[in-house]
Amino acid sequence: MTRVTIAPRIVVDSDIRFGKPVIEGTRVPVHLLVGQLAGGLSFDEVAAEYGVTVEDILAALSYAASILADEEIRAIP
Repeated sequence: MTRVTIAPRIVVDSDIRFGKPVIEGTRVPVHLLVGQLAGGLSFDEVAAEYGVTVEDILAALSYAASILADEEIRAIP
């Protein structure tokens, strides 16, 4: 598979992280960055730990938000 840009700064490639969305030019998965922020790390801590920029982290959050905005959950009574 060739690399496909699915959002600004976010790409998928079947040869990188099993095709999971990653930050462009890295092997850092979007879910990892979002999870580290949810775990309490600051933007600067996450950026330093994973070698990404604050702009990359914001792109990851934007992508995650867009995925959640389109998600439909149906309650089964």
